[in-house]
Amino acid sequence: MHVLLLGGTSEARQLAAALHGRRGVTVTSSLAGRVADPALPVGEVRSGGFGGVDGLRAWLREHDVTHLVDATHPYAETMTRHAVQAAADESVPLMVLHRAPWSPLPDDRWVSAASTADAAAVIADHPEWRRVLLTIGRQGVHHFAHLDDREFTVRCIDPPEDPMPPRTTVLAERGPFDLDSERELFARTDVDVLVTKNSGGKLTSAKLRVARERGLPVVVVERPPLPENTPFVSTVADCERWVLTTRPVRPERDRSSTDET
Repeated sequence: MHVLLLGGTSEARQLAAALHGRRGVTVTSSLAGRVADPALPVGEVRSGGFGGVDGLRAWLREHDVTHLVDATHPYAETMTRHAVQAAADESVPLMVLHRAPWSPLPDDRWVSAASTADAAAVIADHPEWRRVLLTIGRQGVHHFAHLDDREFTVRCIDPPEDPMPPRTTVLAERGPFDLDSERELFARTDVDVLVTKNSGGKLTSAKLRVARERGLPVVVVERPPLPENTPFVSTVADCERWVLTTRPVRPERDRSSTDET
């Protein structure tokens, strides 16, 4: 059994650790290579893109992959689409591991946005929101670059390469963020609004509680939908169970020599 684990998330690292060392199971974790100093999983790791669907298909064939797990970030829409297509083309069983999204509580003041560009439009429509805490990662900051009358605090692991609003402070930090540190950040920056993606999980959820405590609005960029009929689970345990109980499907090209003998 050879599992290709498309990773980069904490769940991917947990799954790699759970499968590592199991008899008959080889795990290769693949990282996109977009973070300068990524947190590495245990076991074999490759870094960098595959070169689109065709490149991923070739990698699956050349390395005799029997199971493909997409445990990338819920917003890695292109990679998920490529994984679904390559798995179907190569008859490799696929499972998407995406942590459950956050849901608003009664006291939350959430404003839904379909995309990062839509979130920027929401901010533009509210001139009373003068100080903005942006926690969407380093990609997509350019959508806010034209808002030169606001003050932005941008928190991400690596500094953004995109154009940024002229009045921007960048905090290059990696989670998890605890409640006390988030309270200190909100108090220090005195932000009027939080902009975040609905990433789910506990590593960065404290900011939502602090926004709730302070009565602040939260502009939430919703997740892109999975391709139709794509199987998914929300926990590492369920994904581990799927890997261990799903029988590998060998394509015809692998059986041809056996069929002739």
